[in-house]
Amino acid sequence: MTGYLIGIDNGSQSTKVTIFDERGNPVSRGRQALRPNHTPSPGVVEHPDDDLWSSVGAACREAMAGFPGDPAEIAGVGLCTIRFCRALLRADGTLAQPVLSWMDERVSRPYAHTDESVARVTTSSGYITHRLTGEFRDTAANYQGMWPIDTDTWQWSKDPEVREPVGIPQEMLFELVMPGETLGGVTAAAAEHTGLPVGLPVVATANDKAVEALGCGLRGSGDLLISLGTYIASMTVGERNVRGATGFWTNFGSVPHEYLYESDGIRRGMWTVSWLRDLLGEEVVEGGRRAGLSPEEYLNAGAAQVPAGCDGLMAVLDWLAPTDAPHRKGAFLGFDGRQGRFHLYRSVLEAIALTMYDRAGAMADELGTGFERVIVSGGGAGADVMMGIIADVFGVPAVRTAVNDGAGLGAAICAGVGLGRFAGVDEAVAAMVSVGEEFRPDEANHELYARQHEVYRDITRHTDEVFRRSARIFG
Repeated sequence: MTGYLIGIDNGSQSTKVTIFDERGNPVSRGRQALRPNHTPSPGVVEHPDDDLWSSVGAACREAMAGFPGDPAEIAGVGLCTIRFCRALLRADGTLAQPVLSWMDERVSRPYAHTDESVARVTTSSGYITHRLTGEFRDTAANYQGMWPIDTDTWQWSKDPEVREPVGIPQEMLFELVMPGETLGGVTAAAAEHTGLPVGLPVVATANDKAVEALGCGLRGSGDLLISLGTYIASMTVGERNVRGATGFWTNFGSVPHEYLYESDGIRRGMWTVSWLRDLLGEEVVEGGRRAGLSPEEYLNAGAAQVPAGCDGLMAVLDWLAPTDAPHRKGAFLGFDGRQGRFHLYRSVLEAIALTMYDRAGAMADELGTGFERVIVSGGGAGADVMMGIIADVFGVPAVRTAVNDGAGLGAAICAGVGLGRFAGVDEAVAAMVSVGEEFRPDEANHELYARQHEVYRDITRHTDEVFRRSARIFG
């Protein structure tokens, strides 16, 4: 009998739900955009009302409505949600307040019990798990940050020196399970909300980046994955719980006791690309309409005609400043009259590649490894110009996966392995993950970008003082 697996990918901008067959082919999809974050004051960033659960329901209903098979053939669902969120729940599991986004300053601070109605503190995955199954269980692999977690055992720490600074009593925490374990079955109420079959097993995955890495086939240390999302990160994998590194940090992986190593990244990375597209406005929309292209396709086609290096135009991507340098701002440097809208657009793409080259290199140096291939995931991976720039900057082949929703596929893989549809993770990855087109570096462009990188890697050292001074005026 043909089997199907569902991957829920609750991301920063939308919830995507995909039903895959056991060869990794998507057979039905649903997507629901998230509402804009509620930001009533500086540092406060919340998901309005019950938006995460609402979006999961809408995306699931759309996917199930388009599913051509028998729902009885669906083996289970893997749940992947945004990491670093914090959900405060009442005793019945309902929200005591809106879910705190990963961009909310409070998630990096100890929990303060100021609302007596709060009985549980959990992640976005814990909250959605409860809404789906009625259980107070969660994956251990989505607890990085301000949580009392033992990163060696993947269980709650028993050390008072770890627990007390976090401020969350043990009785307020969820039960932890490993990726691949069953969290529970879909309740009747959740089935009505989502269209999923009652009793369908819901399987634990990990944090969104680790699940995406699995869905992209990142299994060896010679591969680097660049995830082109709202937060852009580069990643590789290993079995050591590396502590104290300066060029990367160690996160939980999607396989029990495997770790995901993540370089420093770019906050509001692909958001900046969308921001620029919208800023260029109707002229881009109309240009695309005349050419029979979407605005994104029109900009990508134009950027492909701009020479490597953008005639000296460089972008600084701090549209959302890093927490250790809150004075930083985004900038374009190097105008001299040769540049137009496509230069602006390509300079942002090049800045993404140059920044991640620098940060992935720092990670590789500390790990004592090198990268022979770059896997690229996320919406930006669909643009040939972006793929070519990454290959040229890194000087190694760049590939994209055949299925663009890496997190959704990774969630489905976790479900398939946990439910015994595959003998193990490597068998599941071999069966379900396919590599798409490969882009090989142009040597002349790689040489130019290597020279440009010598300038670009120091660029914020020169702009920092300007932005420190202007921050005193403009904030």
